[in-house]
Amino acid sequence: MKPTARRASFLFATLLVAMTAAAQPAAVRSPDGQTTVTLDVDKNGSPRYAVARNGVEIMPAGFLGMRFQSQPAFDDGFRVVNASTSNHDETWEQPWGERRYVRDRHNELLVSFESARGAARKFNVRVRVFDDGFGFRYEVPEQPGYGAVNITDELTEFRLDDAKQQITAWWIPGRRWNRYEYLYHSTRLADVPMAHTPMTVRLADGTHLSFHEAALVDYAAYVLDQRRPGTFRTSLTPWSDGIRVKTHTPFKTPWRTVQIAPNAAALLNSSLILNLNEPNALGDVSWVEPGKYVGIWWAMHINKATWGSGPKHGATTAETKRYIDFAAANGFKGVLVEGWNVGWDGDWFYNGKLFKFMQPYPDFDLQAVTDYARSKGVRLVGHHETSADVGNYEPQMPAAFALYGSMGVRQVKTGYVADAGDVRRIDGNGVELHEWHDGQFQVNHHLRVLREAARHKISINAHEPVKDTGLRRTYPNWISREGARGQEYNAWGNPVNPPEHVAILPFTRMLAGPMDYTPGIVDLDGYDPKHRVQHTLAKELSLYVVLYSPVQMAADLPENYAKHPDAFQFIKDVPTDWDESVGLAGEVGDFVAVARKQRGRPDWFLGALTDENPRRLSLKLDFLDPQVRYVAEIYHDGPQADWKMRPYDLVIEKRHVSAADTLDLALASSGGAAVRFKRE
Repeated sequence: MKPTARRASFLFATLLVAMTAAAQPAAVRSPDGQTTVTLDVDKNGSPRYAVARNGVEIMPAGFLGMRFQSQPAFDDGFRVVNASTSNHDETWEQPWGERRYVRDRHNELLVSFESARGAARKFNVRVRVFDDGFGFRYEVPEQPGYGAVNITDELTEFRLDDAKQQITAWWIPGRRWNRYEYLYHSTRLADVPMAHTPMTVRLADGTHLSFHEAALVDYAAYVLDQRRPGTFRTSLTPWSDGIRVKTHTPFKTPWRTVQIAPNAAALLNSSLILNLNEPNALGDVSWVEPGKYVGIWWAMHINKATWGSGPKHGATTAETKRYIDFAAANGFKGVLVEGWNVGWDGDWFYNGKLFKFMQPYPDFDLQAVTDYARSKGVRLVGHHETSADVGNYEPQMPAAFALYGSMGVRQVKTGYVADAGDVRRIDGNGVELHEWHDGQFQVNHHLRVLREAARHKISINAHEPVKDTGLRRTYPNWISREGARGQEYNAWGNPVNPPEHVAILPFTRMLAGPMDYTPGIVDLDGYDPKHRVQHTLAKELSLYVVLYSPVQMAADLPENYAKHPDAFQFIKDVPTDWDESVGLAGEVGDFVAVARKQRGRPDWFLGALTDENPRRLSLKLDFLDPQVRYVAEIYHDGPQADWKMRPYDLVIEKRHVSAADTLDLALASSGGAAVRFKRE
């Protein structure tokens, strides 16, 4: 046989293998049979997957694979050599959470790809399909030539047919200077350039999808990069040298996730992200303490006090004791103090090298404060602002946590205020480098913080963090985080958070996990005309139920709560730890209603809010325990309420209700309602 004939025969055989594999795709369905994920290779041997819902394709075939700096890519020339399925159904318990018991019911498909031509290459894709969506990850085994690997690109695609499905997207820009702290855009899918996840979309038939990832460990986070219309690539956040991920075989990637729901409200009931994380790795975590806290915080944001030393210094011993007394008198567990340690003077945004995490300012006695708090049944909430200077923080971190631990501190708020991409580190040669907040280095840094904190029975509430991917299941001391535009923007943001902002968060950012939004501002006039909370008082109360966090701040000043004792009563009553949570109603950016049952108690709580448009909601109370009567304590907008002119118009009333009843709520412009259902 001539060489050209042999080559033609080889190409024909290779094409036949690829076509045979493509003709017999591997598929797996959700337990309810509605969602089907299919894997195969195309005519070039490129791995791909597609998704159908009730027999209708909702995600056309998108490619899979990755590229490396020094090894042949996982891109084409592959065949499917094995596919196996399994199923799983268990219920596991959260030590704290939005629901106590979580059902993990999924069907799994494991597909093995091997090279059909060229260099020997192999990898697996594991898919888990739930009733509320699916996740998949790469599992790369040891193989010749692939010891240490530098990943330069991940080829995973999320494809949508925008022309056919008329898709609306809610998104924030990815890989920009302000990290995740942007207002959400509501646009056609075609207008999304590069977006952080979760990104949520609505198809023409009302189906909602949310794209994210789970179990982000020793890997770079990704942003969604729209390369061609409707085709998004997972653009991994690079190291300072341009490499995306530095690893070695065997390795597993995080799960790439798509939550799927028939409507917006159903998205709120998904546990998919948690179910794709590993179980608790810390053992006994009874020392993790959900609860509400107050703090020396808002005063600095509204310019009544300063973080730095001087005549307006907020973090003094005397002021902290005043907050401790207030917390003890009103049943709050903690007092956050920012600005207590040396390093805040000058422009601290750029002075991360100056922070000393064990050295207080002269007017703050750390030992006296923690002793006083303990005598009142309250704990100090610690604070480590780093200005993203990890090179300065990590050497001090073990001793700083040991100091806090010795004084009974159980929670620490960390901070990484800096432009994205400006996390300072020192490499092994003493060279100063700068990394992204969501790159592999910083992902691993946050895990180092968690593990060190756990040694001293301390929980972490991270601000300016890497995005939440459900790691609170594996590390239950990661009790909350920020990762979105919070309350502080209402003090100085340009613009402040508009009325629709908190009606978008539950369907986007909150799908990833708890957020320390810091609700509870009752002085709605603001300290200047441009900066104020654009909510009614009732809406601000509703945030304690709508925006979940196991640690919730009563963010306003004690003297302001004294002016609004009726509203403050709900803040004192509402818990932060739940047996169950139910998304009742909502449309992204328009309105939302959520009900939650207090952990270990029969009481339920409900929060509902709207955007700038007043609206009426009629909510079935069938989430309540049947055959039980309740007294509903309802905090709602008064008849003249309006966030611009009459934000304080609040009505509090009581009704006798049961699970058979319907609750009608009239929400004012940027208004809301907060309800406590007390068992009779």
